[in-house]
Amino acid sequence: MVYFVILACLVAAILIWVVFIHNRLVAMRQQVKNAWHQIDVQLKRRHDLIPNMVSTVKAYLQHEQTTLELVTAARGKAMAAKGVQDSATAEAGLTDALGKLMAVLESYPDLKGNQPIRDLMEELRSTENRIGFARQQYNDSVMQYNTAIQVFPDKLVASKFGFEGFDFFQVDAGDASVPEVKA
Repeated sequence: MVYFVILACLVAAILIWVVFIHNRLVAMRQQVKNAWHQIDVQLKRRHDLIPNMVSTVKAYLQHEQTTLELVTAARGKAMAAKGVQDSATAEAGLTDALGKLMAVLESYPDLKGNQPIRDLMEELRSTENRIGFARQQYNDSVMQYNTAIQVFPDKLVASKFGFEGFDFFQVDAGDASVPEVKA
């Protein structure tokens, strides 16, 4: 009888331990998903700013159609991207295209003095900073979650319940910088 009570207590302790780890891993997974949604919100904000920027500068940049088309095409690819890695690649292309547009805008002093364009450039700069912060938060959450599902004893629970790792939102070193926007 004593052995049965000890065995029952041991089984109960193990079950409580499994439930605790499972719930912690679920919470961490939700934190990663929330961090990804925060990136998505900021990326959508940037995607929404681009048509305004293009339409505002289009009249001034008639002979720079290639640059405007590049930005528009990159925006389309970024909006169609699915998943973390596809989004990271597409957003890097969009950042590059925006950098080229900003370089073109810098060569036109009349545009730099135009208040609506300056306002859009400031919004874009602010959005780029927000994307950077959201990406950092996401990658931190991914690191914590991926570490948790790989260390013992959490790995036992994670593998039993199908917890899988997330990809980092990685950008190339050249793409990590905010496009230079000078007002």
